[in-house]
Parts: sequence; C-alpha cells; structure tokens
Amino acid sequence: MRLKEQSQNFHKHLQEVKRKTPLHPALKWYPWTSLGQFDILDGMLGGDTRALLKMIGHEAALDVGCGDGDIAFFLESLGARVDAVDNAPTNYNALYGVRALKEALQSPLRIQATDIDTHPNFPGVHYGFTLMLGVLYHLKNPFLVLEALARRSDHIFLSTRIAQLAPDRKTGYGGNPVAYLVDEDELNADYTNYWIFTEEGLKRIVRRAGWDILHYAATGWVATSDPVTPKGDARAYIVAKSRLSGQPAGFSLLDGWHHLENERWRWTARKFSVEVDSAAQESATLQLAFYLPDAVIAQHSSVTLTARIAGEPLPPITYTSAGEQSYSARVSTSGPTRVDFELDRALNPSASDPRELGLQVDFSGPSPIAIR
Repeated sequence: MRLKEQSQNFHKHLQEVKRKTPLHPALKWYPWTSLGQFDILDGMLGGDTRALLKMIGHEAALDVGCGDGDIAFFLESLGARVDAVDNAPTNYNALYGVRALKEALQSPLRIQATDIDTHPNFPGVHYGFTLMLGVLYHLKNPFLVLEALARRSDHIFLSTRIAQLAPDRKTGYGGNPVAYLVDEDELNADYTNYWIFTEEGLKRIVRRAGWDILHYAATGWVATSDPVTPKGDARAYIVAKSRLSGQPAGFSLLDGWHHLENERWRWTARKFSVEVDSAAQESATLQLAFYLPDAVIAQHSSVTLTARIAGEPLPPITYTSAGEQSYSARVSTSGPTRVDFELDRALNPSASDPRELGLQVDFSGPSPIAIR
C-alpha cells in the first residue's frame, strides 16, 4: 500500500479515536488535517513507505510542532520510535490533545514541551528523520532551529508558506533569496507569524543551515503568491539530508535522560536506559563514560552503578570520587540491546531544580556508550 493511502487510513482511524476521547469543554482538537501533507511526501518518495523507513533507520523520528500528534502516531503505526515537540503556550490546545491521544492509543510517544525558537533542545541525541511541517514561519529564529536540527537529524521533511509578490501583489521579488517579515496582525491576525520566504530564500537558508535538498515541491499559485492574503497562499515542501549530523551513532536514548545542555551534555535520572547496537559476538564489553558531579559525592560520599541486559544483572561498580569515570562489564549480546542502568543514590528534586539528578554524560565527542 502506498504511503498516501496508509496515512489516509490512519487519519480515519484517528478521527474515530478523537471522537471517543473528549477533551475539556474549553478545549478543541487541532482542526487541520496534518496527515494530508503525506500526499506530498508520497509523491516525492514514489509512494514507497520503505524509503521513509530507510531514512528513519534504527534511530527515532522527531515531529517538531506536533499539534495533536497525528503525524507522530502515524509514524509509530509504521513501526518507528517517535519524539514529539511543541510549544505549549502556542499549541492549539496546550498539548492536552496529544497527551490525551497518547493515553487513548497506549502509545510510548515521548512528548516534550519546548520553545525551540529560544532553546532548540530535543528529547533525543540523534534522529534519523525529522518532520517540521507548517512551523518555519512561526519561528523568529529559523536559521538557529534549522541548524540545530541539522546537527541532530540525518533527514528532514519540512513545509512552509512562500511568496513571490509583496502584499500589494504588484511588486515582485521572488527571484531573490529574501524573506518578508509580516506584522503582528498582517497574516491571519496571528502574532506568531514571522518570516515568509521566497523559494530562493527558503532554498538558501536550508542549504546554509547544513542541509542538502533531495526533493522540492510547491503547491498553490506560486507565481502569484504573496505573504499575507488567502488567495496568495502557496506552500513549499522539502526533503533534505544533513551535512552536519555527526552526533554519536550506535545507540539511542530511552528513559531517564534530561534535556541536552550547552549543546553538549545531559544529566541522567537515578535510573536511565539506552539501546545499543552491537555486532554479533559471544563476548564483548559494555562501556559507559560519564562525569560524576561534585554535588553527588558531597551529599552521598559514594554511589554504586549497576546495569542489566535483558533483565540479567551485570557487576556493580562503586565510585567514591567526583570527576570523569567509566563503567564497563563483559557481556554476551548481538544486535540492538537494551541496557538499564541504576544508581543507588542521586540528587533529589529541590526548590531550585525539580529534576532527579544522577550522572552527567558528554555527547560532544566520541560515543560515550558502546558495546565493543
């Protein structure tokens, strides 16, 4: 079955789930058909669902500006692991919709409320495929976000409004790599709208932010498009491959990880998990490099780290000093392997930081987690 048909069938299924999943009377479901944009992706990929899954690979997918999560849940139905990100204050129902669907569908979807315009942090370290549909013109800092995504994701599918004419529909500037900054009430009376690119401007910012365009399509009356009127609404769609995606490969973060900080490291909770790719072998070594913060040792004097693979315990290691440390243990495994780590002690949530804090792991250099 073609990708287009699969998305249409899932849309019908999801509408029925929404009908049976009432929101608070003051809230409404996101009214637009997000999955309709898979008609465009279907054409770009020749309808081949396998081509999409190949781009996702063994990594998770990321849905930026998830709305009610229709796209994220559809990708899950194809077998992908998915993270969903949106800004709660500007989300149509403050993310109540996507959370309600997650519960109704019993989905493992990870949902993160984040203003990526100021802090482009994402739940995972690395993604095979990112979708950012109808989001770019809502960003004050589109270059910042596109570049941050290029460092986190191998591929992207994005859409945005484009314009070839000025609002007077007489002045043409479409041949130039520029963008029009709409006023706060100029486009749909929506103050969250900012930059409307020309086709050349969009292609240039995508390229300069670290992406190579693989597929491009546009819908609407592109030649007479403008940035503000309903009749001038035209859309561009891009599938691109990152030139900057150099994050450590070979593992995926699961539970117990906090947001990336300073474009470099993450805190763990007391319990945290990863899935590690390993070659088929009878005997190998699991390795985790981490930093044990002074605050943890100052409070507890020592901490013990244990690990489990497929429920089987590995030898514990006790640490009595702060600084760079490592955990290693002999294992027998092959293929994607889930590893569950657990500390006997951690920093409890406090008034200044509501998180439970265990270790710090640096993702800016060589892979800190591996089975070799």
